[in-house]
Amino acid sequence: MALSRIAREHAAEIKNHDWSDAPWRTDRAGHHHDVDSKHKMSERVLDEDETRRVRTNVMWVTAQVLAYQDPNFDVYEFAEACGVDTRTRSGRVNGSIAAGLRSDGAGQFARPGTYDFDETP
Repeated sequence: MALSRIAREHAAEIKNHDWSDAPWRTDRAGHHHDVDSKHKMSERVLDEDETRRVRTNVMWVTAQVLAYQDPNFDVYEFAEACGVDTRTRSGRVNGSIAAGLRSDGAGQFARPGTYDFDETP
């Protein structure tokens, strides 16, 4: 299933951004630490695993809104487009990707910014 244009554009921004110094600086969209000028370069950077965790959390926050808005949203396709690994070491689908969203398990997602689910008719 193809991601919506909005989901593809969110994923492209998430994947494009260098998250390695995100905890210590705010910067424009599309920041890349490796091309910073000397005076902008952060002395601290996250290691690969820490950077992966930040990217995954950003993916989940964005995916929560997209899943709520789009009944055809596929969190695994979105995660992959964001540059988040969706497989376990053994190659199976990683269940934690879907578990990162606030869902009732039956396809309904909590309203963004809440833990509340819409009433079903």
